[in-house]
Parts: sequence; C-alpha cells; structure tokens
Amino acid sequence: MKQRQILDPKQIDLTITRLCFQLIEVHNNFSNSVILGIQPRGVALAQRLHKKLSEILKKQDIKCGNLDITFYRDDFRQKELVPSSTLVDFDIEGKNVILVDDVLYTGRTIRAALDAMLTLGRPRDVELVVLIDRRLSRNVPIQAKYIGQTIDSIASEKVLVHWKETDKKDEVILLTEKTD
Repeated sequence: MKQRQILDPKQIDLTITRLCFQLIEVHNNFSNSVILGIQPRGVALAQRLHKKLSEILKKQDIKCGNLDITFYRDDFRQKELVPSSTLVDFDIEGKNVILVDDVLYTGRTIRAALDAMLTLGRPRDVELVVLIDRRLSRNVPIQAKYIGQTIDSIASEKVLVHWKETDKKDEVILLTEKTD
C-alpha cells in the first residue's frame, strides 16, 4: 500500500480551530447546544473540539458526550462488532445537537447515529461536523455542515485518521494500492 499524508499535526490543529470558530458563529455560547462524538473514532475529534471551544469561549460547561451506534448499524449482524458505551449525561430534548465523526464516507454511520441519538430524545436541530469528507462515495443522502477537508477518493482507497490519544500521533493519511 502506498500512503500519502493529507493532514499533519499542525494542519489538524489549525483545522480544529477553524471548525470551532465556525461552530461559534452559529452556536454563540453553546447554551442550547450539545456535542455528541460518534464511537469510536468521532469521540477524539469531539473531545478536541470541546477542549478548544472551552478555551476560546472561556466556558467550562459546554456539554459533550459519546454516542455508541453499534446496534443501529445496518451491518451489525454481518460483522463481529464490539459495542462501546454511550456516555450522555445531559438531556438532548429541544437542544441543537452537533454530531461529530472523523470521516464521512458512505453516510451509513451517520444514519445509524441519527437513529441512536433519537433514543435519547428529540433535538431541536442536528448538524454534522467531520474532519474529512470523502464526497464521492455516498450511499445515503447525508451531508456535513462543517468540514475540515474534502477529498476525492475512489472506493479502493482508505482514509485513516490517527489521534495521539489512541494512536500516538496526529495525522490523516490516504492509503492507495500500489500499481506497477
């Protein structure tokens, strides 16, 4: 496999900062907004956004939780999936929910997240934040409102997001099969 770096640690940090300012433009002080990171890979981005927003706004009460979608996936009977835990210790009823994931590809993960989220309550509004949008591969008509970077890739390519919290380094890489 051939790999190409899409984002390095500095670019990831700048992208997260830009996403935070875009969120602040819409959600102001987050008094009626909550952040939900989609397990497993969206949680790291949600936590980074939460930390940066808290620093920028000098506000420590921004609500942030983790959403497990395992049993809402349309392929959960076909794969051996290990459930994570949903950690949402606040009410989402009538709130503006910001769903967060690392990569938007087919849209199926987001569809499952919407179903899982609705078991927690009925939000006023739902928006999607992704670090990487693979825009040419949608199976479900889902679109992110806040996008770190959009890339055009083919189905045989894979986008990997590494977080220093779980993978010891920050980077986004594109894996491509070598052709001779």
